Amino acid sequence: MTASRVTAAAPKRIRALHIVVLAIALPVAIAGLLIPVDVPGVGELSPLARAGVAVGVMALGQLARLRFRVGAGAVSVTWGEAAFIVGLYLAPAEWLPAATFVGTFVAWVLLTYFSDRRSPLELLHVAGSLTLAVAAGAIATRAIADPLDARLTPTLAGALALGSLGYLLVTGWLAAMTLSVRQARPAGGLFLRAVRAKFLMFVGNVLVGFVVVSMIERDLRWLLLLPPALWLLQQTYGHRLRAEAERRLWSTFAAATRELSRLDERAVATAGVNGALSIFGAEAVEVHVVQPDGSRRRYSGDASGTLAEADLPESLPETLPEEPGLVRLTVAGAPVGMLRVRFPRALEPGQREQMALSAYADALATALHDAATHQALEALTARSKFEAVHDPLTKLANRSAFLLNGDAALRQVVRDVPVALLLLDLDRFKEVNDTLGHAAGDELLRGIADRLRALAAPGELLARFDGDEFALLVTDLEAPDGDRSSPMPQALRRARAVSEQMAAPIEVAGVVMSVEASVGVVVAPAGSADVAELVRRAENAMYQAKEGGGSVAWYDSAKDEASTDRLALLAEVREALTVDDQLVLALQPAVDLDTGAPTGVEALIRWRHPRRGSLSPVDFVRVVEGSDLLAPFTRYVVDKALTVAAEWAGEGLEVPISVNLSPRSLLDPHLPSDVAELLRRHRVPPAAWSWRSPRRWCSASWRSSTRCSVPSATSACSFPSTTSARATRRSRS
Repeated sequence: MTASRVTAAAPKRIRALHIVVLAIALPVAIAGLLIPVDVPGVGELSPLARAGVAVGVMALGQLARLRFRVGAGAVSVTWGEAAFIVGLYLAPAEWLPAATFVGTFVAWVLLTYFSDRRSPLELLHVAGSLTLAVAAGAIATRAIADPLDARLTPTLAGALALGSLGYLLVTGWLAAMTLSVRQARPAGGLFLRAVRAKFLMFVGNVLVGFVVVSMIERDLRWLLLLPPALWLLQQTYGHRLRAEAERRLWSTFAAATRELSRLDERAVATAGVNGALSIFGAEAVEVHVVQPDGSRRRYSGDASGTLAEADLPESLPETLPEEPGLVRLTVAGAPVGMLRVRFPRALEPGQREQMALSAYADALATALHDAATHQALEALTARSKFEAVHDPLTKLANRSAFLLNGDAALRQVVRDVPVALLLLDLDRFKEVNDTLGHAAGDELLRGIADRLRALAAPGELLARFDGDEFALLVTDLEAPDGDRSSPMPQALRRARAVSEQMAAPIEVAGVVMSVEASVGVVVAPAGSADVAELVRRAENAMYQAKEGGGSVAWYDSAKDEASTDRLALLAEVREALTVDDQLVLALQPAVDLDTGAPTGVEALIRWRHPRRGSLSPVDFVRVVEGSDLLAPFTRYVVDKALTVAAEWAGEGLEVPISVNLSPRSLLDPHLPSDVAELLRRHRVPPAAWSWRSPRRWCSASWRSSTRCSVPSATSACSFPSTTSARATRRSRS
């Protein structure tokens, strides 16, 4: 049993193994010749003839061989055990190692010349390995009996069988060692596999040896019947080995093609390389995969398990050279790549290997095509997902992603911890588009986005809304000293820093310009509003910044006509009008500067809000004025003020009380009668009552208000002339 050459890996170790085997085998062979032996010189064969017959028998046993694959190589199975038994019967055991070395070397020279093409060192290695195996078997046999010209008895048969087993084990182990060094694989598994494949032939070889010895004992003419029997036995062995090789090939083929079921090009190509190495016992395998740009990526591996990957700029050739193991990979006529399998030089691929290679190439091409399709689909899906939540120009998050991710970020913040949202709008951006073109406008937006990325801290969310609007959600408003008690100043400082950075000179389309931005700032406790509401408030503040001419403005709910706070405040005002302890009067006296005597009292409303605390009129009166609660609110305040006036009148105090009146109330036709009814109910004389209209409430439609004014025949209430005069002047203007 000998190992065929399969790869050029580890040449130094292989050469060292050859030298070691020869260094042991040659002294053993020479030592056997130097040992004195008693050779019968009478009869049919002389000592020299016996030596020649032994050389011929050992050579003949190697020439009639079978080969089968083991891993990435092949093992030659010969009639070595039968030749060993016949040789021990015809020649002294001491001569047989030398006869084996000469005979096997000559036989393998002939085999190399006609088929194997081995190097001289490899031939010497084969001869040396068989010499050591014969020496081991001869020692085991001679330890029990001497077979030279002896009758075949059970004892001698046992001794020859034991020697043949030693021959099998030594040749199997040396062949496994050779394959192990070349393939970098464990020798134990290779040894067991080779012995299992050889064992049936080993038994037949031993029986053939016994038959030949029996025939020689009786009549040499019986040997004429031996060739047909050996030919039939050879065919039986060959059929069994081919069937086993076929089963192993397609079993390995099925396992390798299963491994191709991957969704990644690299995984498929790597599995393709490993599968080809295991199926064909190749020295090396290359898989070339065509890339979308026409270039190639090469995946390669060898029997030692080394895998490599490289990009090749050149495209796949239109016509591949005629080379065994080179196959173009195509799917429906479209090129996918190329498969190159480098078979061992000692194992030329036959028709069976070519068929397996073609089938494997089709499976590999389909797997690579499926992987490329999957990767393209994944890339398209990822791009679609990215574009769905990102602005295509700046690659920042878009509005929908900002709202979604912002709500998720707010849920991570402890409730009532202040957060801020900054909304930026570039001033006069339209002028850039109109003057330099939309390409320059896009370049400017990308530059602004890059600046904002640099300003955004980790954990903050940045997005570009439609047009030239950008949003920044800040969830950590902690001041440098760790103070969180005043979040608005911290947010405003952040907004001004952003505004200043935006105003820094930037070059667009070869023009250096400075672009200013209006920033709206809103600060709110986490959990009090979602991101959509914070954006709405920030937009309100941003428009205030634009209208006011400043770069930064903060959100003021009193100026927000669409504020949800206003809606909540109206409901709370409606509830406050039904109780007596929330809306209270604050009496502000008016005195004569000359005498110091009181001239009257102005009744001002205050709200003791159960949740918001003490609120002044500026916090809620504007909201009331724009709603249908103005009339009941006015009657409520008048009723409160007249209650105080009635109490003072009962105590003899004659101090006029005035109430501020909204211009919208002057348009209410029911106000005079309602006030007259309240005066009668509280028994307060009209002279003790007067109306005031603050300057900011005076309207341009004063003619309508004067026609419905409170002073009338029924009420006789006074309206200060100063206010009236101011209103008249506004109406004229």
